[in-house]
Amino acid sequence: MSKLQVICIGEALIDKIINKLDSNFKNYLGGAPANVVCALRKLNVPSAFIGCLGDDDFGKEFIKLFQNLDINIDFLQIAQQSSTRVVKVLRDESGDRSFSGFEIPKLNSFADEMLNKLLIIKNLENLKKQFLNTKYIVTGTNLLAFSQSAESLNFILDFAKNFRIQIIIDVNWRDIFWDNSTLNNEKRFKIIKDFLHHADILKLASEEAYLFFDTNDPSEISRVLIKQPDVVITNGANPISWFLNGIKGSNEVIKHRSKIIDTTGAGDAFLAGLISRYYFDSDLADQSKIKENIKFASVCGLLTCFGEGAIEPQPEDKLVYEFLEDFGS
Repeated sequence: MSKLQVICIGEALIDKIINKLDSNFKNYLGGAPANVVCALRKLNVPSAFIGCLGDDDFGKEFIKLFQNLDINIDFLQIAQQSSTRVVKVLRDESGDRSFSGFEIPKLNSFADEMLNKLLIIKNLENLKKQFLNTKYIVTGTNLLAFSQSAESLNFILDFAKNFRIQIIIDVNWRDIFWDNSTLNNEKRFKIIKDFLHHADILKLASEEAYLFFDTNDPSEISRVLIKQPDVVITNGANPISWFLNGIKGSNEVIKHRSKIIDTTGAGDAFLAGLISRYYFDSDLADQSKIKENIKFASVCGLLTCFGEGAIEPQPEDKLVYEFLEDFGS
């Protein structure tokens, strides 16, 4: 039986995007795994989300969004007396952003770190049914910063080993998630590097590659991980380097005359675009095909930068193909 689903696991949060020029701000639904699952649905990939939301208005907004996009939320948890996390994002006039910390939770804690293993175990038979129909699991490393969510995430991935599901990890390193951790950087990095051995496909930014592996050569990174995964490394406006299906190469980043409004979520849209190519076309052996798939993913990321927030401007596949046709692909 063909496996028909992608499951994204991790944080759904609010990006409070603050313009540096005038200090005005607006709240947007975000969080890397939530961004990816929404982008996948817009690209017609059946998808599910596993995570934990706050018992608040932001949590209700996420549920409405997921339902509107027909995202499976059978394993979405609501943490009573917890707030959906709000992260402060500073954006400059060129659209680039930086993270400056979290809003103080209105309730007792942030919901994403409350993902509960016991609730998952109570519904394990349903999870088994989900996994029988799952082709990829997509996750990041932010849940590892908190003991309860880390335990839950590792349990899910260990359980997934019984179902021949490929694990896709976007490192998405955000040190602010670890601010309240008692662990030093050496121990934090070890937790993350050990976790990356789960990966069948690994995405990193160039600075993350240097931070965790002292190189941005994707083939060298693949070689030191247990599964020797496919590796994709993005580097801002510089070429995207990759090691896919045993082939090493790179793609120039697409430049466009349109003004970049907001880079928030661009990498998540890129990843969703790449996953969609893997999902719909298993023929990845040819170098020209790989470059074509990376180009498709790049357009997904680029088009997302033409609007505000991570989710609203994500393109549907028709728009991506139209852009590629106009661009001369």
